[in-house]
Amino acid sequence: MAYDIKDVFYLDINTVTISNAEPGAGSGQLDLSAYIDPIARGRTKGTGLAIYKVQTQLLSSAGGNEPVDEDEVGTVQIGLIAGAGTGNKGTGNVTLVDRSLCQANKLCIWSGSYYAPKSLPANSGIKGWSGVYGPSEKVPYVVVRDNVCLQYDLGTTDNWDHDTLICMRLECAQVTLDQSTLNQLLRTQTV
Repeated sequence: MAYDIKDVFYLDINTVTISNAEPGAGSGQLDLSAYIDPIARGRTKGTGLAIYKVQTQLLSSAGGNEPVDEDEVGTVQIGLIAGAGTGNKGTGNVTLVDRSLCQANKLCIWSGSYYAPKSLPANSGIKGWSGVYGPSEKVPYVVVRDNVCLQYDLGTTDNWDHDTLICMRLECAQVTLDQSTLNQLLRTQTV
C-alpha cells in the first residue's frame, strides 16, 4: 500500500454550499462503488480505496474564484466521513452524530475547523484553518464502503453573511487487500 505516483489519481467531491440562511449541518456525497469491491472472488482479492491526502478550500459564492470575504463572520467544522450515506443535503438538513466530525470518530478520514476572517480568536495565531488532521502518504485511510461524505456543521450562533462554497479533492489509489485486512476494515467502517 505504499504511495506510488503511477497509481495515484484525484477524485473531486461536488462543490457543497454552506447556506447563509440558517445554521446547522449539511453534506455532499461521493459514490465510490466503481473503485471498491469488498468481495474476494477465487484468486482475485477485494479492493479498497486508499486516501492519501485531502485538499480542501473555501470560496465565496459571490464570485466563481473569490476567497471568503474579509468581512465574513462565522466558524464551521468540516469532515470527510467514510460510509456516512447522508447524500447531498443543504445546510440545516442533516443531523450529525455527536463528535462525528473529529478524530474520535473511526469513520472520520479528514477534519478541520475553519474560522472566517472576522471570527479569528484574538492573539491565537490561527490563520483560517485550525485542528486539521487527516491521512498521509505513509498511512492512508483505506475506505471499503461505497461512499464518503463531506459533512459540515455551523453552530447556532454562526450564521454566515454570504453563502460559502466548500471544494474538496481526494488524492487516492485503488488497492488490493488480503481477506483478514478487508474483514477488519469492514468491521470498523460500520455506521
